[in-house]
Amino acid sequence: MTSYSHAWQLQTAKARFSELFRLVLEKGPQWVTRQGKEAVVIVPARDYEALTRRGRGPKSLVEFFAKSPLAKFVVDLEREKEFDRDVDL
Repeated sequence: MTSYSHAWQLQTAKARFSELFRLVLEKGPQWVTRQGKEAVVIVPARDYEALTRRGRGPKSLVEFFAKSPLAKFVVDLEREKEFDRDVDL
């Protein structure tokens, strides 16, 4: 479990849900445990939205580079064709 979050036992979280709700909004994600094991993390809606927006990113590497701020720069990937080269055998 991460050190910045507070762990709540499930029964305590249910009994003190209003306090848990307030802490999530004020201090961020809160862990809820069941039988001593991490079960869920309660996060503010804005954090959840930010996390799920990441999944809506580019569908391919080509799309990723096309949407990049660096896409406006032209990179010349052409190379000269050399048909005959001197090769030492």
